[in-house]
Amino acid sequence: MSRIISQILLFCCWVAPVLAVETAEQLYLDNCSICHGNEGQGGVGIPLSLDSFLQQAPDEYIQRTIRYGRPGRVMPSFDHLNTRQIQRITQYISSWRQSPAPLWDEKTVQGNATAGEILFNKNCSSCHHARGKGGHGTGLKFSRPKALPISAPAIGNNGFLYSASDQMIKQVIMHGRKATPMPSAIKDLALNETQVNDIVAYLRSLQTAWVSTQQKLDKEPPVLVYDSDYSLKETVANIERAAVGMNFRLIRKQALDFGFVKPAAESKHEEIVFFCNFNFLYEALKLDPRIGMFLPCRITAVEKNGKVQVMSINPKRLSHFFNNRNLDQACDKMHDTYTSIMEDATL
Repeated sequence: MSRIISQILLFCCWVAPVLAVETAEQLYLDNCSICHGNEGQGGVGIPLSLDSFLQQAPDEYIQRTIRYGRPGRVMPSFDHLNTRQIQRITQYISSWRQSPAPLWDEKTVQGNATAGEILFNKNCSSCHHARGKGGHGTGLKFSRPKALPISAPAIGNNGFLYSASDQMIKQVIMHGRKATPMPSAIKDLALNETQVNDIVAYLRSLQTAWVSTQQKLDKEPPVLVYDSDYSLKETVANIERAAVGMNFRLIRKQALDFGFVKPAAESKHEEIVFFCNFNFLYEALKLDPRIGMFLPCRITAVEKNGKVQVMSINPKRLSHFFNNRNLDQACDKMHDTYTSIMEDATL
């Protein structure tokens, strides 16, 4: 019996590290690879396996980035993952390192934020934009200039500022990042260390109080709903009229369960109206191609127990899931459009 137990223990000792690596890899593939690539080569997100990135990114920075994300910048907060899961993902990313991870240094950089703002606007804003809001789009080629390998990072973003230490930001600015458009402030821009300190101080001054994704979601209902005093048929006709009146083209109308049941069995009490403004559609897709998941626009009319309601998704709620600041204005416009059409159709 003791020999069997010894063999089991030996097997467990041999297989446990393998399972840990597989678990770490699977966590990465499940949560990160869709944007950063299966091997960290990048895509929508930055290339995580890039040696110059790994030389400058301590494990603590990677862990914090996973935890905080980048509010409004596509990279979500993975606050649903526990500490151990985040550590395993970080270990997997660190397995691509060619050299040991840099040490985490929380020493504050002393600089003049006012002078740093002037230096930032002169040397950095052409890529990172005013107040470090980052390049436009998601990082997909359709939504960014094709000459750029990635969309310029938002270094004034709260998620970045909560994740990066002053010393890490300083090192990146001073030395740049090889194999990317990021230059060295010392070699390429002829700035000195004091000026770099001023830029770091300016960026740190942009940090604000943290607001979680859930706090944002709690402000918006998932569905917009209005009661109608008209019949279902009249309500659908009103929706069509109101949509056309707001310069939308009618696409089609269909039963809510179309395609799920045989035509003869389709519901006569639930109908969807599809409509689109193609100029708006094109501009929205340029901001974030994922918006195609809930376009063209649609409003549903439902009759139940003699009462009719009209309803639609709430674009403001969805904009938080897409986590793209540039898309928020388009979602706000969609929200106002849906509200106006439904109010007009039910008055």
